[in-house]
Amino acid sequence: MAIRNDHYTYRVTWSADDNEYVGLCAEFPSLSWLAETPELALKGIRNIVADVVNDMEANKENIPEPIAVKNYSGKFMVRVPPDVHRALAIKAAEAGISLNRLASSKLSY
Repeated sequence: MAIRNDHYTYRVTWSADDNEYVGLCAEFPSLSWLAETPELALKGIRNIVADVVNDMEANKENIPEPIAVKNYSGKFMVRVPPDVHRALAIKAAEAGISLNRLASSKLSY
């Protein structure tokens, strides 16, 4: 059973502890589904999320918004120790870029 407009963030990974694939959903971190193949793990987690969303709708609970449809400003604050701040400011100055650009490049993957 698929959720209408299912835009949740799913991931399938190998679980060495369980010797099976595990399906996960970022918006529902307490849910998982074990299966012998990645395809079955994905299908299983999507089905369990659909069941949970249906139950939440029936109980008039707040349903998590999919990460993919949220709007992000591109800004967030990170606190670091003063010596780390200084070291980063020096690296940025030596590279001829702003501290913001240096931090952004280090956070990018």
